[in-house]
Amino acid sequence: MRLQADADPTLWVPVTDSLGFAGRRHRKAAIRMLLTQANRAMGQTERPGSSILAWGVSQAAPLLMKRAGGRVLVWVWKANPDLLVVMAQVQEATPQLRTARAMMPMEYDDTEAFRNVHLGVGEKLAMPLPSDTRTPPFATYTWDTGTHFVTVTAVCADRERFGIVIGAVDHLARTLRIVEDLAIGEAAEFLRIDPA
Repeated sequence: MRLQADADPTLWVPVTDSLGFAGRRHRKAAIRMLLTQANRAMGQTERPGSSILAWGVSQAAPLLMKRAGGRVLVWVWKANPDLLVVMAQVQEATPQLRTARAMMPMEYDDTEAFRNVHLGVGEKLAMPLPSDTRTPPFATYTWDTGTHFVTVTAVCADRERFGIVIGAVDHLARTLRIVEDLAIGEAAEFLRIDPA
């Protein structure tokens, strides 16, 4: 089981398959932004993310995602890679994961229905102004397939520009789908009904 999406190449740079020099600048900028946001969350607002650490992680990230076998997809905003990072992932819906989701803070209950042609109706949570000012604006999209959770998480570095880019994130999330490989003659153990 793996994920696929139709990301507009004029808006997004994929990190998942960008091995070597391809997309290196975008990867490094996005990782540095995430490290800066992590520093801010720990109360170190004056300290930007380490460029050396960002470089190292940017070299390892595509290989780690390739090992994930399509269960994780990552894109960065092409025009400004240190502004927006989007990650999609599929996880088995274990009892522990369901419990962790049920114990999330109350502000995470403020979701709205979000429709995807391939995955059906899921939930969207947009937090342009999180209560903790150290937390960057973000949006999460979640679909429960019964056996797996499919999630998309977008993190933005700028509260003022979050509203400008969220429409593109919505469009990307609507193209996400699960792809499964079945060998010829193999029968699935369950019937998959088109959510449309």
